[in-house]
Amino acid sequence: MTRDEMDRLVDRHFEQEAHDDLDGVLSTFTEDLQHRCVGSTCGPLSGKEAVRGFYRQLFEDLRGEGVRPIARRYGEGFLVDETEWTGTIADASFCGLAGWSGRATFRMLHVFELRGDRISREELWFDVAALRAQLAPPVRGQRGDAAAARDAATLG
Repeated sequence: MTRDEMDRLVDRHFEQEAHDDLDGVLSTFTEDLQHRCVGSTCGPLSGKEAVRGFYRQLFEDLRGEGVRPIARRYGEGFLVDETEWTGTIADASFCGLAGWSGRATFRMLHVFELRGDRISREELWFDVAALRAQLAPPVRGQRGDAAAARDAATLG
């Protein structure tokens, strides 16, 4: 892939994320996708269907206001993208901060491996220190995370 082709694919992936278009995001991946959100409790995921739940929850928990590109690096079959994201977070479980919420601006780093015209691996790192400094922690004595709300709805 050329740099322009890599940019188009990754930009399309990010655009689908910005519009909470689950099927659009999944269309940018290979069937055997490897996905890892470092720090997330969901661990590494394999395959499009395994990633579906991660993105569904992410779309429920995040409301973006803007993204500022910082840098991109390219190599044979991979692209590294660094951005700064601003928005409101209902539950920061996606980065290991279950129940933390509020408005935040933080950096994130994506490492994409590309095969054919699709993304075959996506790894994400978040500036958790910046998130901890800006978000409100859950109320002490309560789980306060999205999983607790889902559990209550399921059991009720």
